[in-house]
Amino acid sequence: MTDVTPTTIAERVVEAILAQKLAPGERLGEQALAENFGVSRTMVREALMQLQARGFVEVQSRRGWFVVEPSAEDARDAFAARRIVEAGILAEAGRPLSKVIRKLREHIADEKRAIAGADAATRAFLLADFHVCLADQMGHRLLCDVLRDLTARTTLAATLFQSKHEAAQSCAEHAAIVAALEDGDTARARQLMLDHIGNVEEALEVEAAIDPTENEKLRATLAPVALPRAAR
Repeated sequence: MTDVTPTTIAERVVEAILAQKLAPGERLGEQALAENFGVSRTMVREALMQLQARGFVEVQSRRGWFVVEPSAEDARDAFAARRIVEAGILAEAGRPLSKVIRKLREHIADEKRAIAGADAATRAFLLADFHVCLADQMGHRLLCDVLRDLTARTTLAATLFQSKHEAAQSCAEHAAIVAALEDGDTARARQLMLDHIGNVEEALEVEAAIDPTENEKLRATLAPVALPRAAR
């Protein structure tokens, strides 16, 4: 593989997260990555440090590098940040141009084909990439990298907390956003986007991910010690 840089490797890892091919808690072996990309472990380590700085991987002493497992609070923060960024992207009036709509409709057509097919990775990637594509087409190119990282963070949360949000529903919600833009109704498009992000967040089974028996055990462990009267 030619022209591989640490940034190239890091972006491939983020793409794998967006495609849900890398799961939270999955180990990223330096040697395996080096062999896969045909580079040195030093270059791989640089890529992993980039990913660590972006919040996607963590290093565990004597065990190696792992994809992060976001907490429920991490997930809420990522979705909140996406609301701010994506609502801002759609806040400007007077856009988009016809070519913007055409590009977004092409993206939705790709989503539909992936949903009809059997390639789950392509389907997951395209559904996440719609948001980055929207930012790019609306002229907010400086926000594309930010939004890609935020979307990858919420994808990790959706994978970890077993999202119940169906791919077809996401695609339909994307189409409704584009239809509102095509009508020139940016206010409606903005509200539809906020509703969409809210629907995805609400579909996370965060409560189910918390073991109730573990909570009960902790509650019992931290209960006051019942001392005999004479010992008080």
